[in-house]
Amino acid sequence: MFTQINYEGPIADQYNSLAKQLDALLTGETDQIANLSNASALLNQFLTNINWVGFYILQGEELVLGPFQGLPACVRIPIGRGVCGTAVKEKETIVVKDVHAFPGHIACDAASQSEIVIPLIKQDKVIAVLDIDSPVTNRFSIEDRVGLEQFVKALLLHL
Repeated sequence: MFTQINYEGPIADQYNSLAKQLDALLTGETDQIANLSNASALLNQFLTNINWVGFYILQGEELVLGPFQGLPACVRIPIGRGVCGTAVKEKETIVVKDVHAFPGHIACDAASQSEIVIPLIKQDKVIAVLDIDSPVTNRFSIEDRVGLEQFVKALLLHL
């Protein structure tokens, strides 16, 4: 069972509910691709003002496109390159208010203006990243960051 977000407010309540939905949806299923697919679909239904949500799975020294919702995307991203590759290298969430100001940003969709990438870390190793793009500048708040990190923790229980 996942741990609820430890701050209060309507956004926290919504993210706690989302994590509960994810946990119920994935309980009993062990297939990683199936679980990542349902997680991306759930986020796509829950989040507003986004144009892409999905996962890149770490394979060797690069991230490879996994389950997602949105337009076709870049297939391979080297570690340390772009927002996703940097999140792997740093092993931390990266919130980009304006992707055009991020050095080395990889533009898969010209409509994207802001982005959040959360590494999925299991046994101190990054196994994948959750990548969410928005056509709105500065879309992702601290509440979104905390809520999405909690969502990833709930997801990791099923991977």
